[in-house]
Amino acid sequence: MKVTPIPCRTDNYAYLVVCQETNQAGVVDPTDAPPVIAEVEKSGVDLTAILNTHHHHDHIGGNNELLERWPGLVVYGHQSDKGRIDGQTRFMDTGDTFTLGALEVRTLHNPGHTTGGISYVIEDAVFTGDTMFAAGCGRLFEGTPEMMYTSLCKVIGALPEQTKVYFGHEYTEANLRFAAHAEPGNGHIAERLARVREMRAAGKFTTPSTLAEEWRTNPFMRVDSPGIQETVKKNDPGNDLSPANVLAVVRAMKDKF
Repeated sequence: MKVTPIPCRTDNYAYLVVCQETNQAGVVDPTDAPPVIAEVEKSGVDLTAILNTHHHHDHIGGNNELLERWPGLVVYGHQSDKGRIDGQTRFMDTGDTFTLGALEVRTLHNPGHTTGGISYVIEDAVFTGDTMFAAGCGRLFEGTPEMMYTSLCKVIGALPEQTKVYFGHEYTEANLRFAAHAEPGNGHIAERLARVREMRAAGKFTTPSTLAEEWRTNPFMRVDSPGIQETVKKNDPGNDLSPANVLAVVRAMKDKF
């Protein structure tokens, strides 16, 4: 498998996923069609599928133009997003699988950012859209803190720690600045922030992350960390420190940070 990040607009990522055995490819979350078309043509691959992680326009904005160019494309999304994803032809749920060339793709339902959030697991990688970012998570537009906690820590978090995490936006530096604020005693965050600042200064992408890095530095996954819980208590003295209630406070803090 070969994965090529395709930067779109100011901070979105689409991804071209290529089965190197068959030269068939799928695109994850085509924000806009032109940069995707350019990468497909440059790569000389056979584009056969669109893999949408959720219905927001900055993740499906290129669907219709790609379908005009390649009318036979199969369009995947969660079953609950029927009618919300342009051109959707396949309606998936947790554990459903399909093939992309010779690659097996497994789907995970990740409500939280939206109710129809879905991730795609391919070999040693997971494509998480706006559910899990590097050192962050999406805003709770449709879901609940409990949903997001389960999606991050119990569903995506159940994958092996070496799993590569391909996320939907280049928010990493800003997310790590907040993580350092939320858990100031975490040396892993300080080290990662310094490394990411160097990468961004050099014009490099921070995708992919790994689940091991997220467990060490993502404040929305570290809800049982004493440092995170201390911060939550300062902001919400009556908090019972249940995972969902810790995440709720951390998310509210991030929204205002």
